[in-house]
Amino acid sequence: MGVITSSNVANAIVKLVAVDALPALMGNLVMGNLVNRDFEPQLAQAGDTINVPIPPTLVANNIAEAGTVVNQSPNLGNAQITLNTHAEATFQIPDVTKVLAVPDLLQLYMRPAVVALAEKIETDLLGLYSQFTANLPVGAAGSSITEATIDLAETALFQSKVPASQPKYLVTDANTYSQLRQIARFSEFQTAGEAGLRALIDGSVGKIKDFYVFRSQFVSKTGSSPTTTNNVAFAKDAIGLVVRRLPQPLPGTGAIAEYAEFGNFGIRVVMSYQPNTLAQQFTVDVLYGCSVLRNGFGVQVKS
Repeated sequence: MGVITSSNVANAIVKLVAVDALPALMGNLVMGNLVNRDFEPQLAQAGDTINVPIPPTLVANNIAEAGTVVNQSPNLGNAQITLNTHAEATFQIPDVTKVLAVPDLLQLYMRPAVVALAEKIETDLLGLYSQFTANLPVGAAGSSITEATIDLAETALFQSKVPASQPKYLVTDANTYSQLRQIARFSEFQTAGEAGLRALIDGSVGKIKDFYVFRSQFVSKTGSSPTTTNNVAFAKDAIGLVVRRLPQPLPGTGAIAEYAEFGNFGIRVVMSYQPNTLAQQFTVDVLYGCSVLRNGFGVQVKS
């Protein structure tokens, strides 16, 4: 049986925080779970530029009369995203040994920090709506969303050659989501079947016009009188979220770091001692960048 030391306990605690922090973070993401995520366990620093491979756009070659092939240069599908955001959230635990005995205490301390990170990532991803310039925006500022508006958004993505096999998403704010639930043809059992029943009883829109519908509290709003709600309709390859590892703390600082990585996402958890408060401090941080990968695969939906 191994000897229990303060070092062993410290390592166990920071590992416990790391293991619990990542699922909690992923559970609070909406956009972060829908876009094209690129993660590799390689060390990086803010300002680094990452090449993200995306499926190429190919054109069939023509055959000349002499029988030679006229080569068409395909788009190799490389997009560059800069790691321009180092987001962190910090919390303190006065008595970390209690966390090992009562794991529920960890959630009490950790959840606000993890939610703050998720909110930052969601806000940055939803702020990319203005970069969807290949397709004209649909809908109107200050107006309720209609079935015709959703139809226009789906048509725009179809004309941009979004593969039929690739899921399409519509992310709206709370008011727009409420308006969707009240579209008569989608909220009644006799017209929409089970989907209408879910909207009426469970409050879940589910799927409309080939869009899986989600709502987020962080959909961007701009202007005034009327305010424009910038909902987004997109396919997965429209937006890229790149995440890379942060380095270990410098030796001799007394800080301990652990990584939690799963499903093309990763975070770092650093534990250090704060003498001013006589408590252990935990910092959950992530290095990431996000950008539009394929302009034509997204469209702004105003309401």
